[in-house]
Amino acid sequence: MAGEIDDALERADREAFTKQPPKTLKGQINYLMRQLKTTKAVAAELGVTADSVNRYRRGARTHPPRHIQNRIDTAVRSRWQPRIRERRRHQAASSGGITIETRARFGYRAPAGATDDARLRRLTVHLPAHYAQRLFDAREQGADDQHLRHIVAQGLQEVYFTDGGHRAAGLEVDLNDIDYIDVSF
Repeated sequence: MAGEIDDALERADREAFTKQPPKTLKGQINYLMRQLKTTKAVAAELGVTADSVNRYRRGARTHPPRHIQNRIDTAVRSRWQPRIRERRRHQAASSGGITIETRARFGYRAPAGATDDARLRRLTVHLPAHYAQRLFDAREQGADDQHLRHIVAQGLQEVYFTDGGHRAAGLEVDLNDIDYIDVSF
């Protein structure tokens, strides 16, 4: 499921934090223990043994390998302040909308024909709340990156390329190669 748009949505979610997650290894492991309840569950989440989790908790081991530390950071951040994140997503989906900043290659299809010469564009566009809702719903249902790209392309098509139907009637936009994408809400 993880793709460029999913990663951008996750980064935007993390910007909502009102308090930073624990930074020390011991604090992170204790937080995961409170969330997952058992050493075995934490070990399964991180891909380590229960003994390793206990050593991290006691402070007997303070520097796990880099790939394990990355898993710990990801597990903590994905569970940190869920109500605040949910509140921001709800606000974006009900009234606020989302802002997409991207540099990507866009392809076009129009009644006059199609172009196979996609153009690289840098856009910053605010999409209405119903596109935010569609993105969040699709992400929650486990949609792949291609489906999320299609939703973003439809939003950019409506708001930027066709200006809500006032120009370029019949134009269809494809979001092809994403150089970077950033989402805020």
